[in-house]
Amino acid sequence: MRHVFRGTRRMAGALALLAIAPAAVIGQAESDIFLVHVRLTAAGLVADSVTRVTDRAGYDNQPSFTPDGRAILFTTIDGAGQADIHRFDLATRRTRPVTRTSPESEYSATPMPGQPRFSAIRVEADSAQRLWSFAMDGSDARVVLEDIRPVGYHAWLDENRVALFVLGSPATLRLADLATGEAPIMASDIGRSLHRVPGLDAVSFVHRIGEETTIEILDLASGGTEPLVQPFPENEYHAWVSPAMIVTARDSRLYTFMPGTDVTWVPGPDLAARGIRGISRIAVSPDGALIALVGVR
Repeated sequence: MRHVFRGTRRMAGALALLAIAPAAVIGQAESDIFLVHVRLTAAGLVADSVTRVTDRAGYDNQPSFTPDGRAILFTTIDGAGQADIHRFDLATRRTRPVTRTSPESEYSATPMPGQPRFSAIRVEADSAQRLWSFAMDGSDARVVLEDIRPVGYHAWLDENRVALFVLGSPATLRLADLATGEAPIMASDIGRSLHRVPGLDAVSFVHRIGEETTIEILDLASGGTEPLVQPFPENEYHAWVSPAMIVTARDSRLYTFMPGTDVTWVPGPDLAARGIRGISRIAVSPDGALIALVGVR
């Protein structure tokens, strides 16, 4: 696999200093969520133990950690096709529903910076897909962006800015500013994996240009983009384990990549023996010690 990072001096320097829906409902295969306790060692990423978060026939997906790292929010689809947000408490290992809406459905719950709320993509009664926010108990639902639809995925950058995957032909990356109401298109033909880059005023996303697909960084100050590395063809999902390390997966094995180095994806732990395969979505806890994975049954 070709390593394509060609960062500018400013971006490379910053990374070096930091070293040491229809879219929302795509892929409703039977899936479960696992928690992997990890460590970063001189040899790379090590998996110490695995906790199974869900174990049922059906769709459990799209995990995200609460800011205190004590719980995971995720999407569950029941037998009738109703999607709601659930919460898994790491200490008690208990799961409880957060939203209980019908006919609306909620996906991709994400804690909002600076306030005790989370946002989610709500598929509304008329099938509109917009970004909404909720109190942490699922109450007090509010539309965040009135006019932007259909939204498939999102990633908060700070209290006022959010990166959006907006469906279309092609899908676009938009940067919405709640203070100004502006939401310019920053890139076209993007993938579903969006993440704030730790320690930088930037967002990483998957960009398709012709026959090539690349994980890129969008510098929010300049509006410029820099390619990092090509994802695996079968899995575009990635997440940041630390300010200087990205993690992805290929079937049952984790892989890491360090931007600014000359090495592409480095093989990490294989989780097949732990009952995990077909890994797709990945989320990392605030302290980097836990990775939430979605695997197929």
